[in-house]
Amino acid sequence: MQQPTRDSYDVIVIGGGPAGSTAASIVAREGDHRVLLLDREKFPRFRIGESLMPATYWTFKRVGVLDKMRESAFPTKYSVQFFSGDGNSSAPFYFDEFDDHESAQTWQVDRVDFDKMMLDHAAESGVDVVQRANVREVIEEDGQVTGVRVELLEDGSERHIDCKVVIDASGQTSMLARRHGLKQIDPKLKHASYYTRFRGAQRDTGKDAGATLIMFTREHKSWFWFIPLPGDIVSVGVVAPVEHLASYGTADLQAVFDDELENCPTLHDRLRGATQEGDVKAIRDFSYISSRIAGDGWVLAGDAFGFLDPMYSTGVFLALTSGELAADSALDALKHGDYSAARLGQHGPKYLAGMESMRRLVYAYYDPKFSFPRFLKQHPECRDTLVNLLVGNVFRIDDSDMFAKMSGMVELPEPRRLASEAEVPS
Repeated sequence: MQQPTRDSYDVIVIGGGPAGSTAASIVAREGDHRVLLLDREKFPRFRIGESLMPATYWTFKRVGVLDKMRESAFPTKYSVQFFSGDGNSSAPFYFDEFDDHESAQTWQVDRVDFDKMMLDHAAESGVDVVQRANVREVIEEDGQVTGVRVELLEDGSERHIDCKVVIDASGQTSMLARRHGLKQIDPKLKHASYYTRFRGAQRDTGKDAGATLIMFTREHKSWFWFIPLPGDIVSVGVVAPVEHLASYGTADLQAVFDDELENCPTLHDRLRGATQEGDVKAIRDFSYISSRIAGDGWVLAGDAFGFLDPMYSTGVFLALTSGELAADSALDALKHGDYSAARLGQHGPKYLAGMESMRRLVYAYYDPKFSFPRFLKQHPECRDTLVNLLVGNVFRIDDSDMFAKMSGMVELPEPRRLASEAEVPS
């Protein structure tokens, strides 16, 4: 049975998903610090969200897993393609259109294998990884986080472990965000997903074999993802507003999925003759952020801070990026002996600005009156910027001109801001 090896660490990471494993690996590898990662589950375990964005390359390189990704069986992804409800398609958005570097391609991953690889790599990087460890409480003294109380589920014992910094990467459990009342749901992006897998679907060939396909249904009330995975498997899921799915009443998940599929002829044709693998499952896809990203002694990463609609496959990319940025802020805090909210949250405005760029793209695509092909026909000079965003270069480019022009064709949301310490109760 795994056990924490110490009663005190420099950093404790709650959650072993991509955000937590990334943050833990970087702090351990680059600072020679004592790092403990706790997760209440036993890996491997299933998660949805298989499609990566090319910009994940740079985090993989920094963490040291690029060779493992290259040697994996994960299909290579070079593009994304969008289909309207009547079957018309955009030209594929090839990521290497603007850059022929290796980073212009990425992978479609089976999260069972990918998440375990990242967690194992954290352990190889010097992190104490303890699974089946349920954090019962984050301990605060005079408003400063000082440690955690953790239950080891294998034997039911409890440990009080001190630390200087807690990185909360607890996913949509959002342990600290819930505790401090920070979660803010986007009222226009209250969606849910019904998903499963198929074997033997019609997949494209050549460079397009690993492409992510996004397909709207006829009435534009929902859309499907189609993501190629190893072993002739594809991940298929439908995303729709909760009220639309609720209109089916007491129909079971499979019946709703089948009905939506009938309303998506492009996908229906690709699945003709394919075999469904496993039951249809459901997950809530409410988009949200937290009004703060850090407090004294703690910082949020991944879904513990915010979640964005999966339209553009931002999930793992944002998890990796936020884990990396949280690690950098934690390393800086350890270097200066300053564990204040200001220092631990110094990356917050930059990270939120990138999320907001992708949120504006989500709003545009959901607006039935807006068309990206029409927008690019009127503003061809914006194509490079748009492809850069689809690649994930949201933290590297200035997209203000593109969104200024886009706002003349579609209503875009006002960018959100993080609250100051004075605005949020401790």
